[in-house]
Amino acid sequence: MKLQRWSCKTAITSMKCSYHSGSQGLSEVKLSSEKLMSNLLNRKWMLQLPNTEIHQIRLSLAQGLHREGLFGDMSFLNDSHPFFGDHMMKKDSRHPSFYIVRDDLLHPLVNGNKARKLDGLIPLLVNHSVTDVVTCGGCQSAHAAAVAVSCAEIGLKSHLLLRGEQPEVLTGYNLISSVYGKVTYVPRHLYAHRESMLKIHADLVAGNNGQVLWCNDILETIFTSQTYSSLDMRTMDACKNVENHSKRVLIVNEGAGDVVALLGAIRLVEYLCQSHLFGKKRRVKLIVDAGTGTTAIGLGLGALCLGVPWEVTAVVLVDTIDAFKQREKCLVSNFRTRFGFNLIDHCLNEVNTGVVHWVERNRKRKFGNVLEGEMEACQQIAQQTGILVDPVYTLAAWEMAAHMSKEEREGDADIVMLHTGGTLGMFGLAQRYKTYFHSLKD
Repeated sequence: MKLQRWSCKTAITSMKCSYHSGSQGLSEVKLSSEKLMSNLLNRKWMLQLPNTEIHQIRLSLAQGLHREGLFGDMSFLNDSHPFFGDHMMKKDSRHPSFYIVRDDLLHPLVNGNKARKLDGLIPLLVNHSVTDVVTCGGCQSAHAAAVAVSCAEIGLKSHLLLRGEQPEVLTGYNLISSVYGKVTYVPRHLYAHRESMLKIHADLVAGNNGQVLWCNDILETIFTSQTYSSLDMRTMDACKNVENHSKRVLIVNEGAGDVVALLGAIRLVEYLCQSHLFGKKRRVKLIVDAGTGTTAIGLGLGALCLGVPWEVTAVVLVDTIDAFKQREKCLVSNFRTRFGFNLIDHCLNEVNTGVVHWVERNRKRKFGNVLEGEMEACQQIAQQTGILVDPVYTLAAWEMAAHMSKEEREGDADIVMLHTGGTLGMFGLAQRYKTYFHSLKD
């Protein structure tokens, strides 16, 4: 993956807050906000371009078939080249539709929201001469694999603390993590104390002469030395030659749930609201599955700070809605402080309902569990559209998008689902839930 500068030329004159409960009104923004957004986005990124494919999924009811399953008689048709612009195709109340942002196609191994979370972080590692990265996740953590691959591509070492025991057969993200990084399996009772676990391991990696940093430590100089157009190969060589200097070890929290991870999601919103795509005036209901909730919060902040009338709906997969709301408050507060948005008086000071509408999954369950009929639903989607979703994460967003598109069939809002990737996790699920996968049939 090449690292390349990408400029933001957005002029921000107003901010429109639009949420599930209705419009929150307008708030005049001082001119300094434009400079803040320019500084925020005019920087170095991991992804060469923010571009992503956008498909349109049309829904129809199969007459007389009376199928069983998660979607019943509903069928899907994928238009991989939909029409955008001011005169977008009028909605057909008989055939509702939603758009899907194909971030699962960004990279063979580092895709979806994992790529967006690392988009603003990876260049900082090089800029701060980081030599090693320590992070953690579940046995089939897409985040851990993404960190391992991304670090390897720029010559850094990754140390991955995975929860539980080593599987008998390495597959999916577990296999990728083992190939690209150094994996250590941590007993569950120790993994429960993530912060101390990460710090202890980082200290071991750093040794007596090394230095251990957290993500917030490298954000102090986030607006400096970040506008060069190509990666300095001398810096990369210096990072690789660890014998010439002590180690600088960076700790990345589980799921990359740090404030720097918000940057990539904001950059994605800036791309999607271009005039040849969804634009800045049309109402958009953006749907995403929520593991840590970081991506959803970044999307909500992006919509707010760019002044577009978008509503972000996040389907909660683990924990309670109250816990996600608390996490949102914390990240928004850190965002304002770290990136200078506390210096101006605008919508962030007025929003009490939050930047994300958090909703429960249709069929609640313990996180990671697969329920009967869900793999068949993934199979139906794959066979009818060519799009692969997984039963733990992206199927939840697909269900919500299909439901909301039927509700909005005659409305003026576009329903958009962000495909957050994660499909390699299906291999691990096949190991754990053999009966559900054996039952797959035409």
